[in-house]
Amino acid sequence: MDNFLNVLSLFLIDAWFAWIPAVGFAMVFNVPRKMLIYCAIGGSFAHSFRFLLMHFGMPIEWSTFLASACMGFVGLYWSRKYLIPRPVFTVASVIPMIPGSFAFNAMIGLMEINTGGYSLELMQIVMENGLRTLFILTALSFGLALPSILIYRGRPIV
Repeated sequence: MDNFLNVLSLFLIDAWFAWIPAVGFAMVFNVPRKMLIYCAIGGSFAHSFRFLLMHFGMPIEWSTFLASACMGFVGLYWSRKYLIPRPVFTVASVIPMIPGSFAFNAMIGLMEINTGGYSLELMQIVMENGLRTLFILTALSFGLALPSILIYRGRPIV
């Protein structure tokens, strides 16, 4: 029971702090004021769902893919309900899942290689963090595209 309460508190803290970058990004791109609440809900949902999947042992790349795909389906529903383009909700909602720390560590490793010379350890840090960043960003984009591909695949292009 104590472990459950610990996970629940971490889940709620994660959901609480995830809405801030989602709404901030939406405000920068002039999302209508009435839709900011949906960006906040989407950001909290996507990031905390990824947190839950990672807590139960799923790698961050697959967790990100599933969370962004779920957010894509939710965004598709909201876009049909409120007659607003889907990216208004979905792009802002997945912004909290951008892998900033992995990209930062990859760049720091590159800078250290540039200033201090090549070493196997530094190259390993750069490759691990760079590839993880690439895979997470790919999971975000494919996860967001998946609902549209599945739902609209029968429609003609022109």
